[in-house]
Amino acid sequence: MLATIYEQLGGEVGIAQAVDIFYELVLEDERINYLFEKTDMAKLKRHQAAFLTFATGGPNKYTGQSMQAAHKGLHITQEQFQVVASHLASTLKVLHVQDHLIEQVIQTVAQLEKDIVSR
Repeated sequence: MLATIYEQLGGEVGIAQAVDIFYELVLEDERINYLFEKTDMAKLKRHQAAFLTFATGGPNKYTGQSMQAAHKGLHITQEQFQVVASHLASTLKVLHVQDHLIEQVIQTVAQLEKDIVSR
């Protein structure tokens, strides 16, 4: 049986590392970092870890709001969504995930665009 991306990343520990790298990239990016100025980053990282666990084939432990509810009123643009998705892809590359598997994760994330982008 082929290992899931979640397993390839090292399970929970690997996901935590991915989330840390991801938010380093996001918070360094002036195109989007202002969106996180008043955000409880510890809470957001927990939610992101649960989402990434699910998106990479691990157990679904996400118990937060729907993506639409969580992003309501944030006025996220398609460009901002794409920037965040590119940082996710870059994170997975840093962690040596194979390109075709990165594409699978990005496709999973792309399905959420309609729930996240509001302008």
